Amino acid sequence: MEKTILEISDDLRHGKVSPIDLTQHCLAKIEKLNPVLNAFITVTGEAALAEARAAEEEIRRGNWRGPLHGVPIALKDIIDTARVRTTAASGLFKDRVPGNDAEVVRRLRSGGAVLLGKQNLHEFAYGGSSLISYFGEVRNPWNTAHIAGGSSGGSASAVAAGLCYGAIGTDTAGSVREPASQCGVVGLKPTYGRVSVKGVIPLSRSFDHVGPITKTTADAAVMVQVIAGYDEQDPNSANVQVDDYVAGLREDPKALRIGIARNFFFEELDPEVALAVEGAINTLKKLAGEVRDVELTVPTDRRLQSAESYAYHAEFVKQSPDLYQQETLRRIRSGEGITGSEIGELHKELARTRGEANRIFDDVDLVVTPTTPIPAPGIDELKEHPELLRPKELILLRNTRPFNVWGLPAISVPCGFTKAGLPIGLQIAGAHWAESKVLRMAHAYEQATQWSMRRPELASA
Repeated sequence: MEKTILEISDDLRHGKVSPIDLTQHCLAKIEKLNPVLNAFITVTGEAALAEARAAEEEIRRGNWRGPLHGVPIALKDIIDTARVRTTAASGLFKDRVPGNDAEVVRRLRSGGAVLLGKQNLHEFAYGGSSLISYFGEVRNPWNTAHIAGGSSGGSASAVAAGLCYGAIGTDTAGSVREPASQCGVVGLKPTYGRVSVKGVIPLSRSFDHVGPITKTTADAAVMVQVIAGYDEQDPNSANVQVDDYVAGLREDPKALRIGIARNFFFEELDPEVALAVEGAINTLKKLAGEVRDVELTVPTDRRLQSAESYAYHAEFVKQSPDLYQQETLRRIRSGEGITGSEIGELHKELARTRGEANRIFDDVDLVVTPTTPIPAPGIDELKEHPELLRPKELILLRNTRPFNVWGLPAISVPCGFTKAGLPIGLQIAGAHWAESKVLRMAHAYEQATQWSMRRPELASA
């Protein structure tokens, strides 16, 4: 099995492996497997090799920037990159080339990461399947007849197949955690405002988050450590101290109390998902100080997201509706009739909901749910019956979306597989700014079960 970021970082720092070799290895895998998975839209091979050469020279001189220095990663193609096109998987932006890096990209470059390119997604991040894209659908490396999830489907597929060591996605209703669950990798959505969204094409500014997709929880801790922190250029960024997430992994999970949120989140589960999650709960009972059921009042109103999405796209829709995929256009237009007064009230309600969200953690430290109620659906079925696509996506995003509304940190980690070999994910969430606790429990669960060590056969190709 290929090494993790945490493992390869130590090798890079001590000259045991070259950033150039790692980058060439990833580029070779992209060349071989991307025609099958369609995970990348743009591959920046020459630039990546130049960055790798620079990283090798800096490390050789003793100028080590940190654990991402020389590590090849990639970006969801909704995150601006200077002089490299950022398309949002849409014909509307197929030739769009930003002049500046997004803040998250600036921080990755500052940390010495090698950027391999831009990854495919559900057009404008408005969906949970990554089937709707100007550049074609993304496929799941565990079984290419199935979706990779979305909207960060290309990022999750690429990480699972070993095309990169990690990726940065975005999450508005679950778009990091849901594809991570579907592809058998780790996806972390930090607290709202923890990671800057400056330079990220918005889906809904009140709910958009940026977070890492990785092979392990420790790697997610490494990546979020680099990208987290206050950005005065982002009006929604919060000036809250960032913990040492990697060091926090070593703390005792026995100090943590877990609540199992069975109402809403466990309803109408696929039987194999239900079995895997119950097995995970039994493991957590051995790891945590306490595990007990809790009941949550779950927000389900999607009008604010719809209104904000339409607000961003309104002029584009008027001028160039033909440049959108038809299903994306339909979803965008669903927010057209929501009035300004309604939006104002919805913002007030969101502020109230977020202000009260930490009450969930009066008696527990973490909340656990299945990440998705069902495993990855088949692509052919959804193409043959397009009327099923949105209902299926809403099911897939049902359990993740509330944590975007609450603005709480949440992670998905692998917790099993179906008999057909499709991954199943477990979601662990915490109070605002409690990423360390979320990561600590996810890491402890990984160490106790080893589900995150499994890789699809395609990854060894």
